[in-house]
Amino acid sequence: MQTLGERIRYLRELRQLTQKDLASQAEISVVQLSRYETNDRKPDPEVLRNIVDALDTSADYLLGRTNDPSPAAEKGMSLSFFGGPEAYTADEIAMMEAALKAYREQKKKLLDGDEA
Repeated sequence: MQTLGERIRYLRELRQLTQKDLASQAEISVVQLSRYETNDRKPDPEVLRNIVDALDTSADYLLGRTNDPSPAAEKGMSLSFFGGPEAYTADEIAMMEAALKAYREQKKKLLDGDEA
């Protein structure tokens, strides 16, 4: 299994970023990033979040909990941008679910119409 540092380095190189580029985007020093990539140090949660954002991945991937480097939001696993479920009442959540269902049905109808 790859280490945290190996996964950071892998994605950085995959995205053709230098250590300087990634360090700048994650608002850390190149020395810090180098230490993370060599597993000499582990990032604190805030820094990890910055690295996740800069690499457009998920913390679960970097931490080895999944082998899928896609961002969690793409998989529908994160609502943190919108404040998360606890930020809404049950009625608001029901309305959003109904709107999403209607959107998906409409999209399916449009796609089915294109294939005919």
